[in-house]
This record gives sequence, structure tokens and C-alpha cells, in this order.
Amino acid sequence: MYVQIDLDGPAGTLRVSGYGMPTVELVRAPGAPVNPHVPIGTRKPALLTLTVDGRPARIRPARGRLLRWSYRVDARVDGTRYRLVPSGYDKSRLTRGGRKIGDLLSSGNGRVIDDWKPGATPRDRAVGTALAAAFGTGASPWWETVGDIVGELIP
Repeated sequence: MYVQIDLDGPAGTLRVSGYGMPTVELVRAPGAPVNPHVPIGTRKPALLTLTVDGRPARIRPARGRLLRWSYRVDARVDGTRYRLVPSGYDKSRLTRGGRKIGDLLSSGNGRVIDDWKPGATPRDRAVGTALAAAFGTGASPWWETVGDIVGELIP
């Protein structure tokens, strides 16, 4: 299934569309401070607006700190709960209602490589692709991050 991803990080806009799938749009609030480490520019839920086929949806990215878990992104679309959570250095797992439906890989450059489980719907694919493109995928394990911090502190 072909997916078109239009990400403009500096402007804070993302549009995911494709034949037979709903259009997903994620927009950062105008004038909001930009975090250069996040493709869409922020992880603050109050500064983001998510729509799926023109209908409002809820998005709640976690803060993204020390633990992989802290890089999760939750979305609720018409009562369906999605979660994108890092599962390795460069990839993340997408779940729908707590069940894994795919693995995604994106370095934040507006491209997403996906591997979907049987039964993933066009909406699952559109939402998952949008989350991966907007926030990137993967994270280092906590012990490696702590090691890097300690290494920076030791002269």
C-alpha cells in the first residue's frame, strides 16, 4: 500500500495520505518553541493537533527522557487506542488496543519503513506511519544513556 508522507518540521506540519486510507494530519501550534530533536518540533500534547480524515483525535506523546518507555506516543482515534513505543535502538512497536500490529522504523527524515501484522487496517497504517514520522522511532536503553551522561561528566 502506497503512503505519501509530507513532513515539514520547521513549519510543524505532517500529512500522511494514500489510496484507500484516511488522511492523517498533525500540526504544531503556530509560534510554539521548536525542539530540533523531534521531527514535528515538540512532544507537548497541548501544542499538537491531530486529525484523522478531518475528524479530531487525541495525541499524547510522553516527555522522552531516560527510559525507552518515556518515548512512547499515545493516540486515540474514534475510541481506538494506539501506542507507539520504542522496541530497539531504531525501531518502535505500534499497538492497537494493547495488541501489536506492526513495527516501524524512522530516523525523523519523513520516511518510514514498516512491517505490518496481518489484520492491520488502512487506518492503522496511516496513524502508525504518522506517529513514526512525527516523533521518530527507537531509543537507547537506559543504561547506555546513563553511561553517556557519566562519560560526559568525567574529565
